[in-house]
Amino acid sequence: MSSNVDLNQRPPYDQVIQDIADYVLDYRVESAEALDTARNCLMDSLGCALLALRFPECTKLLGPLVEGTQVPQGSRVPGTSYRLDPVKAAWDLGAMIRWLDFNDTWLAAEWAHPSDNLGGILAVADHLSQRRVARGEPPLSMRLVLEAMVKAHEIQGVMALENSFNRVGLDHVVLVKLASTAVCAWLMGATREQLLSAISHALVDGQALRTYRHSPNAGSRKSWAAGDATSRGVRLADIALRGEMGVPGVLGAPQWGFYDVSFSHTNKDLATKPSAQHRFSLPQPFGSYVMENILFKVSYPAEFHGQTACEAAVRLHPLVRNRVTEIDRIVINTQESAIRIIAKEGALANAADRDHCLQYMTAVALAFGDLTAEHYEDGFHQAHPIIDRLRERMEVIEDPRYSREYLEPDKRSIANAVQVFYKDGRSTEKVEVEYPIGHRRRRSEGMPLLEEKFKASLATRFAPQRCAGVLAQCKDQAALEAMPVEQFVELFVI
Repeated sequence: MSSNVDLNQRPPYDQVIQDIADYVLDYRVESAEALDTARNCLMDSLGCALLALRFPECTKLLGPLVEGTQVPQGSRVPGTSYRLDPVKAAWDLGAMIRWLDFNDTWLAAEWAHPSDNLGGILAVADHLSQRRVARGEPPLSMRLVLEAMVKAHEIQGVMALENSFNRVGLDHVVLVKLASTAVCAWLMGATREQLLSAISHALVDGQALRTYRHSPNAGSRKSWAAGDATSRGVRLADIALRGEMGVPGVLGAPQWGFYDVSFSHTNKDLATKPSAQHRFSLPQPFGSYVMENILFKVSYPAEFHGQTACEAAVRLHPLVRNRVTEIDRIVINTQESAIRIIAKEGALANAADRDHCLQYMTAVALAFGDLTAEHYEDGFHQAHPIIDRLRERMEVIEDPRYSREYLEPDKRSIANAVQVFYKDGRSTEKVEVEYPIGHRRRRSEGMPLLEEKFKASLATRFAPQRCAGVLAQCKDQAALEAMPVEQFVELFVI
């Protein structure tokens, strides 16, 4: 009888959950590099969101669930006139940021796009700041938003270093939900107990499968999955702050816990604790490492493992453009992760399928000397059969060094090499690119281009004078940090 009572004792929260809660509550972001990078990330993410508004497949999903609804002190959605509750606003902005696969990236055992969390962060901060002003209290500052971004990046990125969710079939947006839940609860003023509860509910949720990212089922859900995850984080944070109890044994509970249910494909003895390899690994403490080392997509709206292949192909374009019909084969040397995620042969069903195909993006860059979001659309693909002819001639080969250095902490390379062989026996040089322009090793080269990318995005939505004003305010680090959140969001609304 006593053993049954002992078994029914409520366990403490798993240490990983406690570590996340304590980091969010106690860590003060002091790194100037992290805050400056967060500012650039903020600009880039909002620029990506504005670009997405050109695509009806995205805009059809935006706006209130009940048409015409305007929420008092509601969160504004940049680039639109919508004023929504924070949960739906987070969904909309998160989907917009992610739609074109052009926002920042983190590559490790798990792949991620930590700026996906901005959907929840900015929606919550905008609403809370408006509410504070209405009560006669000081508004929230953008410094708080930048700190929240650093923390969300860190949670998602450190969790991704050694924990591979993709290998058990789960999508990386589980980490968006986890990070957004923790950081949004912190923004809302959660106590430690409320934070623990919120984080536990993010883990006890059913998690998204990766089915929609892989052939033959690749589709547009991958463009709004992160928006859905950051939105869910806002909802769970709100539930916890209303006093909902947590689930302390969510990770390690035999049979019913996350480790047994979702983090292993093996048939373990359910009466025993999960083995070590099926528990989360945190190889370093939380700080500001991830934001400082984040990868920006500067040049091409393409899955990040193929960015350097596109750059190599663009370099080869002047040598190849007049000889495409003479090509015998094209060899792409790449990393194991690229082969597993985006190497595809055969028919590609839609734009979402194409922008996750290493061969497609390389073929377009090789034949046309550029790669834009429009190049994935059905009309462009159908009008240019040369793309598939080039794909048929491609060989994708793993380079063991590329795979090894992809995971080395002091390198984190994302290397690709492209070489073209002609029917007459001649060939081009082998063009190798180990680090994309958005990598930390190419920051000085990449940041001016990132600013140009942001300017071009603004120009798709606003008049030139307004674009110049927005850019000037976003470039001034000190002024941006001091700016009230609702004033900043006002820069981007219609």
